[in-house]
Amino acid sequence: MTAADPLAVHRDSVLLTPSALAALLGLRGHAPREVLLLDATVRLARPERDGDYRSESGEAEWARAHIPGSRHVDLRTRFTDSGAAYHFGHPAREATRAELAALGATPDTVVVLYDQGALQWATRLWWTLRDAGVPALILDGGLPAWRAAGLPVVTGPAPTPEPHTPTREFTAARDGDGARPSHWASLDEVRALSEGRREGTLLCALGVDQFEGTAYTRYARRGRIPGSRSLPAHPVLEANGTVRPTAELAAYTARSVPVDLNAPLVLYCGGGISATLVALAFTLAGRPDVRVYDGSLEEWTADPHLPVLTGPDAPRL
Repeated sequence: MTAADPLAVHRDSVLLTPSALAALLGLRGHAPREVLLLDATVRLARPERDGDYRSESGEAEWARAHIPGSRHVDLRTRFTDSGAAYHFGHPAREATRAELAALGATPDTVVVLYDQGALQWATRLWWTLRDAGVPALILDGGLPAWRAAGLPVVTGPAPTPEPHTPTREFTAARDGDGARPSHWASLDEVRALSEGRREGTLLCALGVDQFEGTAYTRYARRGRIPGSRSLPAHPVLEANGTVRPTAELAAYTARSVPVDLNAPLVLYCGGGISATLVALAFTLAGRPDVRVYDGSLEEWTADPHLPVLTGPDAPRL
């Protein structure tokens, strides 16, 4: 990472403490800023058999307790490509910016994302916005950290939104589309990495039981993409749900980083969600050029011609 790298970010430009968010919202005696605060929580049920995929919106939980001024967005239907062959397919950059503008955001709006505690839903939306050239902040630790800080929550359903016509477009972000590399990797690219036809590293952000295929999967077949290494997402967080210090993230991600920093580094998981939490870790640790395989195992295992491996990974020399 260099100071001139336009993709490089510092911790304070991504993660927001509860106290800092309270100040932005005008809850600590400061003048409020123009903030769009979005709760991106989705609930994925633990599979009870292979192929058991069940999800539900987190809006009901949001209604029971949420940060004042926040809104819930259901990532199953918002900021997603409804025409994708798998859940949570990322939308085109222009569609992402248009949806954000329809929510009332302008280029001067401070966009803040949080979830009910997993953080992976906030990072998923952060990654989608980042690809579209729109900066956003993540509440470190999500709603649990907010409540632990003694800050207020409110209840009740969302009010009926008033019709909104965007008055200012994200022109600067749009103008950079042609030069800005994608934050997403395609099936063809991942297949080339898996088969050794392309140099690079493929990392799986799922837990070891999913990586080795010893637990039920939501998807068509158990196992991992051949050639991939295991780097689970859960160690990115402290026990209280906040992101570990940057030095610890650097040490953790370095376990699987190749010596050649110019080689592609692609992350995947089950559905392109927890991989974005690992993408955050790499970004903060100084490797901002990582990409996420959006279709992940949901897309890969749906094709019976693509192989999967189970069992422990072979030791590396």
